[in-house]
Parts: sequence; structure tokens; C-alpha cells
Amino acid sequence: MRIDLNSDLGESFGPWAMGDDTAMLGIVTSANVACGGHASDPETMYQTLRTASAKGVVIGAHPGYVDREGFGRRVIPMTPAEIARMVAAQIGALTGVAALAGAEVAYVKAHGALANLGADNRAVADAICEAVAAQPGRLALLAISGTELEIAAREAGLPVFSEIFADRGYTPEGRLVPRSQPGAMIHDPAEASDRLLRYLETGLMPTVGGDAIPLAAQSICVHGDSPGAVAMATEVRKRLLAAGVSVESFL
Repeated sequence: MRIDLNSDLGESFGPWAMGDDTAMLGIVTSANVACGGHASDPETMYQTLRTASAKGVVIGAHPGYVDREGFGRRVIPMTPAEIARMVAAQIGALTGVAALAGAEVAYVKAHGALANLGADNRAVADAICEAVAAQPGRLALLAISGTELEIAAREAGLPVFSEIFADRGYTPEGRLVPRSQPGAMIHDPAEASDRLLRYLETGLMPTVGGDAIPLAAQSICVHGDSPGAVAMATEVRKRLLAAGVSVESFL
């Protein structure tokens, strides 16, 4: 059995530091790098891309709503066409800096409120896929498992991979519990690891207030902005390896 371990990184801005990207890039196999929408700036992108490339970590673009104050976790009213252009612009920003850094962007993962909206809104999901499909080369899409975005990517002919979350609770409908509600975050690395290993054995993900649900996944996400992100990712990787699971990028 093999699975990828990814994290949302490059989310600092100017003198404001978010997370420990250097440490996380020594643990994960894929990095979703912010593109200047919800977070990041050209220097942060450049340094994150250089470090990821040096460590052999596969790089993805992580576009989100242009809302640094809300960290991309608020829905900004936009038409699907506007969303497609926003996503394309952010992917372009990261790929441009990647060319300067000698790195390569291989996939796209939507961030925060944009990803959550695309999980249920097919028009938004199609807009994200349109932007990804229009890029040079053949970028893959990393999508939350069991969502409209996952379905839209397959129907658009994109290479698509599905992810689950180590540090987030699930609703019985297969969506992430909103951060404002109890059970949204899992802070204990041992608890998160136990849950992931049970999932890998059964294919069933525990939910808050309901029965476990079937999900398919090729990647596990540990959020890089959480205070205990490094400890969480370290424990998850250690436990996966100890259980005989190979931790490798999905690409």
C-alpha cells in the first residue's frame, strides 16, 4: 500500500511567518504552494519552491479567494467565469516564479472556501477544472474525496487524485466539519494517526455525529498553518511507515 502526504505551504506574507515550511518539506511528499491569493508573495513563493525542489517534494499550485484578511476561508461572491480567471491567474503566478526558481508545478489544489464551495457547486467545480485544463502541459488536480470537484475533473479528462485530511473532522455527508463547529479539528497526532490507519484498513472514514463513510484517497493532508503541524505530520508519517505503508507522491 502507498499513499501521498501533502501540506499547504508557502502561506507567509512579507514579514508575517505562517508555519514551519522547512521542517514540513522534510516530511511531506507533496506541497500545495499558495499563489498570492489567500496568502504568499513572490519571495515566499520563490523560497518555498526552491526548498521543495531541493528536497524532491512534488509541487502543486494552491489558489484560493483573494482574501488575505480572511485567509481564503470566506466565500467571495464571484461568477464561475470570474473564478476560472482568478484560478488561472494564480496558477500562472506560481508557474512563473517556479520557472525562475528552477522548479516545476505538477498539479493544482484549491484552497479553503473555494475548495469547499467547489465540493458541492458543480458550476464552481467546472470553473476550477477549466482553469487547470487551460494551462500548458498537463497539470493534475488534487480534490477532496467524494466531491463534485473530483467528479468534474474526471469528466473534464484531467488527471485527478483524491485526498483525505489527517487533522480535520468529517460530516456524515463526507464534507469537512466547519471550523466554527465542535469536532472540526483534530489536534492529537496519535488520535489522527489511529484514525488514518483504521481508514486505510477499512476504507471507511469516521464522522462527527454519524456512521463511518466510504472514501477513496491517494493523498493525506496535514495543514501547515496549524500550531502542531510538524508534530502531526511527523507522527502520521512514522505510523504509516511502521504499518508498512509506503509514503510516496501520487505523481
